[in-house]
Amino acid sequence: MSAHRYPVRVYFEDTDAGGVVYHANYLSWAERARTESLRAMGLPHALLTERHNMFLVVRRVEVEYLRPARLDESLLIETRVERVGGASLDLVQDVLDEGDGLRTRLKVSLVCVSRDGLRAARIPEPWSTALRNVVTPPA
Repeated sequence: MSAHRYPVRVYFEDTDAGGVVYHANYLSWAERARTESLRAMGLPHALLTERHNMFLVVRRVEVEYLRPARLDESLLIETRVERVGGASLDLVQDVLDEGDGLRTRLKVSLVCVSRDGLRAARIPEPWSTALRNVVTPPA
């Protein structure tokens, strides 16, 4: 699995008064897509917390809005791992329309932190290896 795809439908609640998706909703969709991509790898967030007392937090997000999404459109959030470090990883998440046209691109940096103290910690196994196995170099 080099890229995970998560489907989204644009509902009325996702839009502003002009019927265009409100900018903050892309962040929510990206979060769900990241969670589902880990679940698809058999490595859900809850397991990281239960086994290692750690979790992944967003350190940085860069969003480029290219074309607006509108009410009732069907979209895909494609998640790709670009880099895995000792305690961090970088992802690219593309919001695509049904024709695979790029609507929005998010570049996300995550850090693994200990639950106690919220300090950076090495990404434990099997997460580290599994994430390294799906790295897709930047285009």
